Amino acid sequence: MTSDITKIKHRIIDNPYLHVVLYQPEIPANTGNIARLCGAAEIRLHLIHPLGFKVDDKHLKRAGLDYWQEIDIRHHESFESFLKSRDEKGNLLLFSRHASKVYTEGKVGRGDYLVFGRETLGLPSHIKEAYPCYAIPIWGKVRSLNLSTTVGIVAYHWLYKMGRF
Repeated sequence: MTSDITKIKHRIIDNPYLHVVLYQPEIPANTGNIARLCGAAEIRLHLIHPLGFKVDDKHLKRAGLDYWQEIDIRHHESFESFLKSRDEKGNLLLFSRHASKVYTEGKVGRGDYLVFGRETLGLPSHIKEAYPCYAIPIWGKVRSLNLSTTVGIVAYHWLYKMGRF
């Protein structure tokens, strides 16, 4: 992580409805879209390093992410450090195109963590095997959905089911 990360003052959301966790995201535009969604929906965003891009002031401004300070964002050096830092009350629900259960079968409660993998490789199998894992159905002949689309579908579905709107 760069030292510039700590210079950016971020919003703190007390008792967020949900957490979105991105495991080693690779594409800055996807992470930017997801960060915007998290800011709009008051969801805490967790980024598990290493990232495939830089999140310093220079790169954020170039990407047009002038709202970055409005995101409650937490950085974690590894999946293990993320696990140690999280609120134990929140459950982890993972998402993978290879899961056999549909995301609507999951039970999500306030404070739960929605975990998404890298754009190219997804989540490591040892992580997927340790927690409930769900997929979004794809009926057409496409390989996968875009990461930011997937996060939007799942997050807003569960916010609606929890009575957030």
